[in-house]
Amino acid sequence: MRSDTVRKGLERAPHRSLLYSLGRTEEELQRPFIGVINSFSEIVPGHLHLRQLVEAVKGGIYMAGGVPFEANTIAVCDGIAMGHQGMKYSLSSREVIADSVETVALSHAFDALVLVPACDKIIPGMAMAAARINLPSVIVTGGPMLAGRRGNQTLDLNSAFMAVGAATAGTLSHEEVERIEKACCPTCGSCSGMYTANTMSCLVEALGIALPGNGTTPAVHSRRMALGKLAGMQVMELLRRGICARDILNRAAFTNAFATDMAMGGSTNSVLHLLAIAHEAGLHFDLHELNAFSDRTPHLCKLAPAGEQHIEDLFYAGGVGAILHELDVLGLLEAQSMTVTGCSVGENLAPGSRWAPDYDTVDRAVVRTGADPYSPRGGLALLFGSLAPEGAVVKRAAVAPRMMQHAGPARVFETEEAATAAIMAGQFQAGDVIVIRYEGPKGGPGMREMLTPTSLLSGMGMDDKVALVTDGRFSGATRGAAIGHLSPEAAARGPIAAVRDGDRIVIDIPNYHLDLDVPAAQVQTRLQALPPFEPSIKTGVLHRYARLVTSASTGAILEG
Repeated sequence: MRSDTVRKGLERAPHRSLLYSLGRTEEELQRPFIGVINSFSEIVPGHLHLRQLVEAVKGGIYMAGGVPFEANTIAVCDGIAMGHQGMKYSLSSREVIADSVETVALSHAFDALVLVPACDKIIPGMAMAAARINLPSVIVTGGPMLAGRRGNQTLDLNSAFMAVGAATAGTLSHEEVERIEKACCPTCGSCSGMYTANTMSCLVEALGIALPGNGTTPAVHSRRMALGKLAGMQVMELLRRGICARDILNRAAFTNAFATDMAMGGSTNSVLHLLAIAHEAGLHFDLHELNAFSDRTPHLCKLAPAGEQHIEDLFYAGGVGAILHELDVLGLLEAQSMTVTGCSVGENLAPGSRWAPDYDTVDRAVVRTGADPYSPRGGLALLFGSLAPEGAVVKRAAVAPRMMQHAGPARVFETEEAATAAIMAGQFQAGDVIVIRYEGPKGGPGMREMLTPTSLLSGMGMDDKVALVTDGRFSGATRGAAIGHLSPEAAARGPIAAVRDGDRIVIDIPNYHLDLDVPAAQVQTRLQALPPFEPSIKTGVLHRYARLVTSASTGAILEG
């Protein structure tokens, strides 16, 4: 075992003395050492209960004959960081998390890992670390928050953001906003829609690196604690059988994850994160490939923000397993792909398997069949054209039909703050295409999510009349014609840097096009006239990030 490096032999007497100082016994020093990486934080609602979940994980490890060692990593709450400079740190924290897991796991020669994240960047950061380190590994996430209730109204975090827009438009009182904000987030857990955190929690299940049930079991449900125990037990089985992370995170697994993402209409941020995890696993996916997944995968599940249902509804309707089953029926699932159960995904889904969903309880109002989809194509679309030569991404499932094809004049802003102020002041017209640039990975730096401007427009009833495009990102809670990840970004002198007020922008989501209706020669002339880009932040982690980060089209991974 790897842990023999720090506990076997005469020369390791000092190491053993330090292990004894932790209260460990001679018997424990003979067992496998299992790292349990906890992202607990008192500032992140999705993480508040992770100490309890980790105790369940450690109990499972002990039950199966291992010795758990808990360590921690950082976490950023995107909701609290949203709309100000704090959001610049969110995406960059993904790399810090991956690096910190690698550092603690390899420094202490752990034999295997159980990774316990929740929320947007923490889940992919830990998945990236699992692929990079390539030990036997199981991810168990914190699980979704329950939706809020107020009378017969179902609420979530996005309800509060949209309430601000409605109040700004004068259609909602400030007292009503206060009532909504106090009701929309009733429990711990990841915000209750198919936003980025829950998208990634579902996708690590689809990848096979998390146990069945991981994606949708509510944070406050007793089965989440049982899932923690099972994760602890199962990592010992993986260690016994020598099944490591990259045995699971292969091309077939990512095929399943991309298909699941399209079927459930996940967050646009999933594209960034799946590409980054694949990179750590030594795999490469081109953005053009993703539209092939979209073309052949029907949209089967329509949760908030695209619909009115929430993650708990999917949980009671069969969870991710119900979606995987429909994909299998359609011939779209790589059923032989290995998972952390020690069985293939197909074996997990087989009737009689302990991991199979209860097929008698699948609610067709939540998970549709391939014969009756919400649409014949997937919930995400990658757009290419003269405004985004390397690609852009939109959550097609959350776009109003009238905005699927749209052409309008550009209203250009250099920052999210400038765009937000203009929207709140009503300085836009129906039909406009709001352009927010210099918010990309390098330009931001940090590629901020922008839920505030999109939610303002939704709250004003304008999300089916105005489009937004940016080299930054949109939250998984965003709805409307919000197109993000434009690549190359403005800081890299992509075409978005050449857009001027009044330029006509053409959006054609069904045909995967995003174009700037300006002659190419004129675009080049404008770009050549721009001064060299100067980063706005000159010190610290964001300065280093801006120097090393690559394009969103490659997952915003770091060079070198």
